[in-house]
Amino acid sequence: MTALSPQPPRRPWALALAPLRLVYALWAALAFLAVGSTALLLLEVLPGGTRRRAARACARTFLWLAAMPLTVRHAERLPAGHCVVVCNHASYLDGPVLTAALPPRFSFVIKREMSRVPLAGRALTHLGSEFVERFNRTQVAADARRVIRNAAQGHSLVFFPEGTFTPTPGLLKFHTGAFASAVRGGCPVVPAVVRGTRRALTPGGALPLPGPIELEILAPIPVPAGASSETVPALRDAARAAILAALGEPDLTCCDDTARPPDTAPVRSAPASRP
Repeated sequence: MTALSPQPPRRPWALALAPLRLVYALWAALAFLAVGSTALLLLEVLPGGTRRRAARACARTFLWLAAMPLTVRHAERLPAGHCVVVCNHASYLDGPVLTAALPPRFSFVIKREMSRVPLAGRALTHLGSEFVERFNRTQVAADARRVIRNAAQGHSLVFFPEGTFTPTPGLLKFHTGAFASAVRGGCPVVPAVVRGTRRALTPGGALPLPGPIELEILAPIPVPAGASSETVPALRDAARAAILAALGEPDLTCCDDTARPPDTAPVRSAPASRP
């Protein structure tokens, strides 16, 4: 006879908490629908100059209702003038969190697929978001020129330079668009680290969780005077290294994606522990 494998012990506390998680998930969904509907209405009727302030207030309200208290560390590091903020990407919550945390002068650079999402695409358009193509090379180039032109005109932008996120904790490779925009605009790059969103809304997870969320603003990285496109890779690597050091998660890249010397290549893809 084949021996039966031992079954994992039951956790009574986990079974007891399951109904509470469902209740919380329902509450969070209702809060999102209520605040989201209010935000959409405000974005439709308010003049352009006040829409981002309204969106910021709505994002903060949702996080408060969802028991996800937001802490912003070192907000004083944000330059008074225009800049490019680059942040790690861990969850669908990252956009609302940065909307709640950053001053309303910032607009987001977002993948073009989001413009086709019902309601969300319209809201993002009202907020002046920059939609960029990721697959059509002709459109990619056109979108990049438009974003760079806006940066040169003094717009403050927010990028998630990884472009996506995964359930596995860690930092993916960075695309160069944010850093090309900063070089063309002659403005500093401000790295930022968001923590807690992956736990609060795990990619692919079914239920959200309450808990603290934190956005830490790191030291700005200035763009040298007279910088050219040759400066972009070094700027990218400096920002990524700063985020990786502060984030405390594994480096999920390998080979040519960072400024690390070649002899460290075998250990770049550090194993990621599951939450």
